[in-house]
Amino acid sequence: QGILREGLEDVKQFFKAHGSCRLPLSPSLLVKGIVPRDCSYFNSNAVPLKLSFQNVDPLGENIRVIFKCGDDLRQDMLTLQMIRIMNKIWVQEGLDMRMVIFRCFSTGRGRGMVEMIPNAETLRKIQVEHGVTGSFKDRPLADWLQKHNPEEDEYEKAVENFIYSCAGCCVATYVLGICDRHNDNIMLKTTGHMFHIDFGRFLGHAQMFGNIKRDRAPFVFTSDMAYVINGGDKPSSRFHDFVDLCCQAYNLIRKHTHLFLNLLGLMLSCGIPELSDLEDLKYVYDALRPQDSDADATTYFTRLIESSLGSVATKLNFFIHNLAQMKFTGSDARPTLSFAPRTHTLKTSGRIHDVFLCRHERVFNPSKGYTYVVKVQRESPGEVTFVQRTFEEFQELHNKLRLLFPSSLLPSFPSRFVIGRSRGEAVAERRKEELNGYIWHLIHAAPEVAECDLIYTFFHPLPRDEKAAGTNPTPKPADATWARSLGKIGGEVKLSISYKNNKLFIMVMHIRGLPPLQDGNDPDPYVKTYLLPDPQKTTKRKTKVARKTCNPTYNEMLVYDGIPRGDLEQRELRLSVLSEEGFWENILLGEVGIRLRDLDLAQEKMGWFALGSRGHGTL
Repeated sequence: QGILREGLEDVKQFFKAHGSCRLPLSPSLLVKGIVPRDCSYFNSNAVPLKLSFQNVDPLGENIRVIFKCGDDLRQDMLTLQMIRIMNKIWVQEGLDMRMVIFRCFSTGRGRGMVEMIPNAETLRKIQVEHGVTGSFKDRPLADWLQKHNPEEDEYEKAVENFIYSCAGCCVATYVLGICDRHNDNIMLKTTGHMFHIDFGRFLGHAQMFGNIKRDRAPFVFTSDMAYVINGGDKPSSRFHDFVDLCCQAYNLIRKHTHLFLNLLGLMLSCGIPELSDLEDLKYVYDALRPQDSDADATTYFTRLIESSLGSVATKLNFFIHNLAQMKFTGSDARPTLSFAPRTHTLKTSGRIHDVFLCRHERVFNPSKGYTYVVKVQRESPGEVTFVQRTFEEFQELHNKLRLLFPSSLLPSFPSRFVIGRSRGEAVAERRKEELNGYIWHLIHAAPEVAECDLIYTFFHPLPRDEKAAGTNPTPKPADATWARSLGKIGGEVKLSISYKNNKLFIMVMHIRGLPPLQDGNDPDPYVKTYLLPDPQKTTKRKTKVARKTCNPTYNEMLVYDGIPRGDLEQRELRLSVLSEEGFWENILLGEVGIRLRDLDLAQEKMGWFALGSRGHGTL
């Protein structure tokens, strides 16, 4: 802090003497002074400075930049240039991945400036709003986006931006081998755009704990990201779109393997430690797999997505980083509520006279459960508002109050645990009575508690409260925007069918809308195919089994070899979807028969086929 103050004084004197200057970050940025109250520093190893400059343009906002000393920003510049080229390739092919690419400029040996992206937050700050173990929870990112995009159409747009940008980040970070990926190096804009920062390690040069790589997963893709994409904790058809985007983006970059190898090869002699020999170039070559067909690469990248999603190491890495950052958190940092966009006070909102929990209501979005409607009456005559809060939000309020006040000043909070079924009308009714007593004691507690900002923020109406005032929430399917109505019992399967050199290739891509089992549980589906007629059953092919999902993704290639074209036109592809049942007989979920003579296999055929009980398939 002392060094920052001294440096700011020097900069002030510079502007007094020179009036204005252009920022090295971009010559178009003309500044005339510095704003000391907006300047601070970050708690990472290099302790970068956050600087705010006065814009010469009177209508322009202050220009915020990061100044780093101690890192070779040439590597960051190179990485961002590679990502910029990838983005150009995607856009030229008609695929806008909605990437956020910021400016970065090395101004000297081990120092330089980085552009600050407005309205963005690190994943760590978003996750710790749900506690230090927030990195193990699924809902922090979705809740944060919902908080900043309260309208339904805004939120759906933010999720769409998230799906595209997350897919782009997965491909770019994998191809370039970007390491040291913790939750302070990944950021999210309020508009849903995700992007990575701080490229101090790339081309697979991961940090090590002894002999163990810190970056264990192929790239960062965690369950809280999948939760945003799926609109809940179960796979949906939007996840199919995400996988398809990743694979399409990956295959487009693979077509330009030599471009990336040549550009990186030109930099071998420039003195960047992590780009110094042919082994570093070989990392990119191996990641792009130029010898593979597009279908093989699609299968390969789908397995990478599954591996990253199943990696506990990434979440553990995030958690350790949360703990490491706790010692840097200043004592003046006040706890805030994760679901409230801004803080409200007694002075700004008006004194609360009384609160009463009127009723509970069943909700279906973002997940099934109950919400509690609270009537808030203020001292201003006739000022009554209604707010909706979940049990988890009441619990968060209590946990944050415990950080500020001793337990002796706070009423006891109702137990989260219930015997028997944890959901249901009876439990909601019981909690309603208990929560009513809790909030009554809360606003009649000691003045320092009853009048604190946390309580006034909690009872201040959110956009969702104003929208739902006087109405019952209507159930909304989790993937209403992306998934079209099927109208078919049994769901649909997406296939890519092609024929080349006497080989029939069947790519089983996705299935959507499978029915649940009779006991209400999701099936464990797999796909089985035969090429009929086949009296000996020698043409059986199977995919792997997906676990507990009605919307599985496979991207597996099933191949039939040695089939002449004349023979092919007499054949029918019989595809069945079954649920694996262990010791019991597997359950048929749906099947489709496809006459190969009906398809023009001179070129690849891709589409959704309706699954039914029997009969021929419709595309």
